[in-house]
Amino acid sequence: MTNDDPTSSFYNDNAAVYATRERNLPRNRLDAFLAALPAGASILELGCGGGQDSAYMISRGFDVTPTDGSTELAKQAEALIGKPVQILRFETLDIEDAHDGIWAEASLLHVPRAALPDILDRTHRALKDNGIFHATFKAGEAEGHDTFGRYYNYPSAAWLTALLGNGGWRDIEMTEADGGGFDGKPTKWLYVKARK
Repeated sequence: MTNDDPTSSFYNDNAAVYATRERNLPRNRLDAFLAALPAGASILELGCGGGQDSAYMISRGFDVTPTDGSTELAKQAEALIGKPVQILRFETLDIEDAHDGIWAEASLLHVPRAALPDILDRTHRALKDNGIFHATFKAGEAEGHDTFGRYYNYPSAAWLTALLGNGGWRDIEMTEADGGGFDGKPTKWLYVKARK
């Protein structure tokens, strides 16, 4: 994604509305993720949005590094979290063995399919050995755009599982669930957990 693509433009132009929207914290997923990590573990959040998930993990005593590709959303998250949010585009993630966990709730679903292997490899490198990776995707069979013009990679469970397996991820768990999204449309979600 470039900074002037429709997905980035949407988040920059609608940052305040998006960050303060009515959103249920994914508490069950957060608690399961945190329970698999040592106390006070180092967590990188990719695409923190309005910052609610980071704020929750920080409140639970974890060392969280919140990041987002949108400058405007990062400002919204900073106001909520009370700490700096790093402006980070996935394709520039370049750290090794740095975090115990990586939380990517509804963020990597915007990565173009052709770029996803590289981004997942960068994510893998950023984790310490045995580190835990969590991500959610909108399920589908082919990439496309929603009514707001946002790009989605819409993977199937089989496609995504194979991609992760080929990338060296272990203990891959894939759960499907019905839900919704910002566009108000019914959505089938894929919840992914894997280990480095």
